[in-house]
Amino acid sequence: MSHRPPARTGPATRALALAALLGATLLGCGSDAGSGGAPGGTATGSDAPIVGASTEPAATGAPAAQRIEQVNETMRGTPFSGIGTTTAFEGAGLQRIVWNPDQGLRISYTGTAGGDMYCKDGVTYMSTGLLAESFRTRGTGITVPERLADVYVTTRSGQGCDAYFAVPPSGTFAQEKDTTVEGVPARAIVASAGPTSDTYFVSAKNPARLLKMKSVRDGRTSSTTYVDFGTKKDVTLPSPDKTMTMEQFRAQVDAG
Repeated sequence: MSHRPPARTGPATRALALAALLGATLLGCGSDAGSGGAPGGTATGSDAPIVGASTEPAATGAPAAQRIEQVNETMRGTPFSGIGTTTAFEGAGLQRIVWNPDQGLRISYTGTAGGDMYCKDGVTYMSTGLLAESFRTRGTGITVPERLADVYVTTRSGQGCDAYFAVPPSGTFAQEKDTTVEGVPARAIVASAGPTSDTYFVSAKNPARLLKMKSVRDGRTSSTTYVDFGTKKDVTLPSPDKTMTMEQFRAQVDAG
């Protein structure tokens, strides 16, 4: 977090102090997502076999670190889109994802918990309505002043924006879940921690890509499919006059 812990301990203040921790859950990412692989580069050769891998499907429980690194490397450097649902909060409806390596990430939510989130250079921009809904889902309600309805709150995560779609390096193959996604053979990689379980479906051949992800969190389920690889779409961040830091937002909410 980029701001000092608040001195007050009211419900709104306690909730806002957690805001920097919420972003990584919006896509249902694994607990250690984003920590694997090296930046830059894109795998090539659509029919090439997986480097260093057997032609036979990997056994359930086998480490998948090498394939995960290849997938994360490709996804970081490749524009793509995605559509699905989220376990981050109720009432979000569909989430639509656009990743442009040069311009950043945009996630748009429709439904009763509609709103947008952006990420660029490790800074997350979350609409105030979406932020409030995230807190409500976790049992703490805050009231966003009307004057802040079109404002985005910024937090610095300390990691790249690819953390929102990276496969955690701790994942292991789950052969019994191997499938096809939009006609493309896919290997299943699972990562679990407590009540959270994520299944990542990655391409069985190169280019190494994340094709689909399914998540279960505290009884809620979500599924996101990734498409339009290589197709660049514009991502335009909120203007500076429509953003404020978490500390500034906290002060505004506390002031009423």
